[in-house]
Amino acid sequence: MKIALVSLNQIWEDKKENLILCEAYMKEASDKKVDLIIFPEMTLTGFSTNIAETSEEEKNSETIKKFQDLSVFHDIAILFGVVVKDNKKALNKSIFIDNKGIILGKYSKIHPFSFAGEDKYFNAGNQLTVVKFKDIKIGLTICYDLRFPELYSAYAKECDILVNIANWPAKRIDHWNTLLKARAIENQTLVVGVNRTGCDDNGLEYIESSNLYNVNGDLELFENLKDMKIYNINKEFTKKFKNQFNTTNDRKIELYKEII
Repeated sequence: MKIALVSLNQIWEDKKENLILCEAYMKEASDKKVDLIIFPEMTLTGFSTNIAETSEEEKNSETIKKFQDLSVFHDIAILFGVVVKDNKKALNKSIFIDNKGIILGKYSKIHPFSFAGEDKYFNAGNQLTVVKFKDIKIGLTICYDLRFPELYSAYAKECDILVNIANWPAKRIDHWNTLLKARAIENQTLVVGVNRTGCDDNGLEYIESSNLYNVNGDLELFENLKDMKIYNINKEFTKKFKNQFNTTNDRKIELYKEII
């Protein structure tokens, strides 16, 4: 399976212009026979807590509908972020749509970023989401979730790939790179991080840092196309590596529960 990671330079709260940017990447990815294209958190708005402006009714979401139409038109699966209404607050979600426009999975961010006040505007999700696409199981997470290893350990029990879509600022980029690598090593699974670039209206800067780490914690080779990286997923390397050196089998799950 071929996947594309897009380090999108998101235009602040401008859904129309960001969608135009996304479609351009979809076309290029489709021309390269990519199966799945992945965009950063809150894809068409950037990380905004202005939920009155950015949130949509999930059942009638224009953003979701447009991505469904584009997935069919370009014959490509899409993983993207969107904000949907949830009572008086909202949910920070990622949506996985296959190349037929069918929603295969929805994930609500379990850990709102309280340091930036996200929890004041967004409710926390309460369940894991695993998507099966082309015989590959993909676990969905968003940004701040990356700091919580227990979440990734739970996913890793059945997933081939763990994906995190984010708006992770440049000033903490060392944490981003370190944690992605750590999640891959400790869980012995492929880990994908898709981060935005540019600058948002909060004055935060972002740098290109979307990557895929293999089970040994190494960066995978990719084809570079502007701000898009294209990878070939190799499940056999993961299988061979774990057959030779499997650390996950030695976990003492019940003991860890007692310690907590």
